[in-house]
Amino acid sequence: MKKSVFFGALTVAGLAAGAAAAGTLDDVKARGKLNCGVTTGLVGFAAPDANGEWNGFDVSVCRAVAAAVLGDASAVEFVPTTGKTRFTALASGEIDMLARNTTWTFSRDVDLKFTFVGVNYYDGQGFMVPKELGVSSAKDLDGATVCIQTGTTTELNLADFFRSNNISYEPVPIETNAEAQQQYLAGACDVYTTDASGLAATRATFEAPGDHTLLPEIISKEPLGPLVRHGDNEWGDVVRWTLNALITAEELGVTSANISEMAAGTNNPEINRLLGTEGTLGEMLGLDADWAMKAIAAGGNYGEVFEKNIGESTPIGLARGLNAQWTDGGLIYSPPFR
Repeated sequence: MKKSVFFGALTVAGLAAGAAAAGTLDDVKARGKLNCGVTTGLVGFAAPDANGEWNGFDVSVCRAVAAAVLGDASAVEFVPTTGKTRFTALASGEIDMLARNTTWTFSRDVDLKFTFVGVNYYDGQGFMVPKELGVSSAKDLDGATVCIQTGTTTELNLADFFRSNNISYEPVPIETNAEAQQQYLAGACDVYTTDASGLAATRATFEAPGDHTLLPEIISKEPLGPLVRHGDNEWGDVVRWTLNALITAEELGVTSANISEMAAGTNNPEINRLLGTEGTLGEMLGLDADWAMKAIAAGGNYGEVFEKNIGESTPIGLARGLNAQWTDGGLIYSPPFR
């Protein structure tokens, strides 16, 4: 869902340098619309409903940025991308930002010349198998056929895991999550491997989710987050601090339900700075004073976005875990608004 082999790195880097020079913030304002790259479809994270309306955890980040910059959370053009096309789309300027279950890695940051603005989901690569296979551990998968997206570093993680455990597998290459789901349910592969969150989201769409098991092994670190092109620091700041606004709002107890009341002023200076009732943070970003208020109002704070789209009350049923606030033992943490 997230990872692409770094072919054509120099070409991608060159495209990124040229596109960044244009000044994305000014482009988005002039266009009146944010072009946001998302996955081709992963329920809970980014997928269109029956009416063609995009919803999901990653989609909410796009909408928050549009609200912060344009004052309109609906002013977004969602551009579906695959593991192979997403980086070229961002580097060429076809999209302004990428919010697509993409893992922050050294090569993507340094070689491909992208700037990850933060982490909105801490994940790891896992395995899903049919219960009838009778497997309780990934170490029991010797000789298994494995559905895996082509052009992804998931392939590298998989190869490392099987080699280190002295077991073998046969890859079944697929392009998208939809194709993986089809092939897996048809029995073309014994196993599907990708981010554990993606496996949970995929399993939730099955007619009989209980017939499939997520194995206990998590074989990699996958810090997922939105990214922009190198060289456009002003735009990077806007996307970064919009994500931070959602995170900080949860920490400070600012919700979609009470934000109007809190925007009238509170006794907490950081809440006032966040919502623009004091200080000049918006001006520093080249945005209106109430930019963060608009971003939070678009879909709620980080916790609200999580619970609505992928939380334990949804069919996907993900616990907060590492994605709990730092005050609750998780890793979600924003620098101060001051």
